[in-house]
Amino acid sequence: MQLSLALASLAAIVSRLPQVSAHGGVLSYKFGSATYQGFVPYNTPVGQSSIQREWDTYNPITDPTDPSLSCNINGATLAEQLSATVAAGTQVTAYWNAWPHTIGPVMVYMAACPSGCTNADTSTLEFFKIDQAGLISGDLVTGLWGMGELVQNNNSWTSTIPASLAPGEYMIRHELLAIHTTDQPQFYPECAQLILTGSGTSTPSSSYLVTFPGAYSASDPGVTIDIYSNENETNYTIPGPAVWSG
Repeated sequence: MQLSLALASLAAIVSRLPQVSAHGGVLSYKFGSATYQGFVPYNTPVGQSSIQREWDTYNPITDPTDPSLSCNINGATLAEQLSATVAAGTQVTAYWNAWPHTIGPVMVYMAACPSGCTNADTSTLEFFKIDQAGLISGDLVTGLWGMGELVQNNNSWTSTIPASLAPGEYMIRHELLAIHTTDQPQFYPECAQLILTGSGTSTPSSSYLVTFPGAYSASDPGVTIDIYSNENETNYTIPGPAVWSG
């Protein structure tokens, strides 16, 4: 009897501990042959230098109207904030920790920073989507998703910055949306700062531009969803705007 009570007490304690190993985020980036370390959450931001904005928790954002949705909690500029100099047309690979979720889309956005990214309030930036992958094959429950492909690729995702994009300062935003829990979306966004070079002259029109929060709603069919009630369904609508290819 005493052993059962002890085990029950231990289980209650464990259930209240932060489950940081269950989630995560982008830990590093590769642009062409150049690699950049990301911000290290759960460590003091003092002394950290990175192209990535600060993010403080492995836990998800579950409300699509959360003020932190643009670049995660807290999305702040670092005291030693860096920006990567990257040519338009370059491939970018983001690397996550040992990512546990395989059901849900991968989305990659960029946003111009008219007055420079280091001073930018990311909730006011207008983001456009440069890459996405939702349900790639099969059905909602057992099929291959963008996040499943990410896990298969050593917890990484590679996109290409549109070659025609005009030079300037940009934020790049990688986001995973885990939908394995019924009607409870889990958003995992992170941002990094770029100085884009090249001879491109194109910029996306207003129909491609969104802000965070504001881009998603709980009523979006791809955000609040019960995949298990539609397990034979083979279509999924990725939230947000269409991809801008340049």
